[in-house]
Amino acid sequence: MLTVFKNFRIIRHGEISPFSDLAVEDDKIVAIGHDLTGEKYVDGKNEFYLSAGFIDIHTHGGGGYDFMDSDPDEYVEIARNHAKYGATSLYPTTVSASREELLATLDAYDRASQKNDGAKMLGIHLEGPYISPLQAGAMDPKYIRDPDPDEYAQMFALSKNIRRMTIAPELPGAADLGVYMKEHGVVGSIGHTNATADKVIAAHKEGGYNLLTHMYSCMNMTKRHEGWRRAGAVEAAYLLDDLYVEAIADGCHLPAELLQLMYKIKGEDRMILVTDSMRAAGMGEGVFRFGSRANGYDVIVEDGVAKLMDRTAFAGSVATTDRLVRTMVELAGVPLEKAVKMITETPAKAMGIYGERGSLDDGKYADITVFNDKVRVQLTMSEGKIVYAKE
Repeated sequence: MLTVFKNFRIIRHGEISPFSDLAVEDDKIVAIGHDLTGEKYVDGKNEFYLSAGFIDIHTHGGGGYDFMDSDPDEYVEIARNHAKYGATSLYPTTVSASREELLATLDAYDRASQKNDGAKMLGIHLEGPYISPLQAGAMDPKYIRDPDPDEYAQMFALSKNIRRMTIAPELPGAADLGVYMKEHGVVGSIGHTNATADKVIAAHKEGGYNLLTHMYSCMNMTKRHEGWRRAGAVEAAYLLDDLYVEAIADGCHLPAELLQLMYKIKGEDRMILVTDSMRAAGMGEGVFRFGSRANGYDVIVEDGVAKLMDRTAFAGSVATTDRLVRTMVELAGVPLEKAVKMITETPAKAMGIYGERGSLDDGKYADITVFNDKVRVQLTMSEGKIVYAKE
């Protein structure tokens, strides 16, 4: 069936095209223009925005569930929950854990991907366990370790769905792991790192690491060493023009000034909005489990963010993708069309999927998000299937 979305303000390639039409057939976009005809119509009433579907490349869970619980049915529930907020694609993300628990998570993902519903799960993001204990953040220190070739070879042998790994590049064996990831088509990401700028630059230029995980969170900035100032990961990210960087744009992790600085220097072509959401996303305030039910620990959600119980630090976020866009527009003053690009085209390019997703172009998957002028989601379509519609 040919479905035509009529009378929408279409956001495409960082620009807004007023009151255009878009045609979808089966799971693909087949035309964009004016006065398109079809068999079924969705009317935007010259009121709603239509963009490519939001892509979340870093999420641990939502709707009360966490990927670390390794339950395929709960994976599907997480995907459905994020679809309510405009996400059409996501990358389930782990935390540092035992080898057994990570292997169980990989196996659960493989089984869950066969019953995909809601936002499309495009592969696993392993955040840890190969990170710096000095920049652990909310990660449990007892599970942090140096890269182990036997361990990661076993994980890669078990699952062909590993798409990204977050590593501290200063660790012994991180360079070899970078080569290994590149050989397997896995995106290398720098994060939870105590590395100085020179180590980060070398990891990017020589090791193939092309992404920085949640910039400013759990990483070095300029500091003194024996009296000498040494730049850190943040400064390296600004120096490397082609390095992609994540921003947890929930209005809590980063103040307006830092969001504005990131946008000013990195721009919409290298800045990616991510939720870094844990199981409490979409659930309101209260006490929730960070990580798995069996081996995680309790955190408290208040003031729009998850915190350690002693309130000394954040523990992931409870953001949803629509909230990220709103924050960039309302708090950071970024134009809507540029904020949307940072959660559609830019993450798709960083993850190597831009040929299929991330923009409204003929032949690409019909991943579509419809929202109003307050960035409140009205409809989400993933691969031509409506996975959320506001009642």
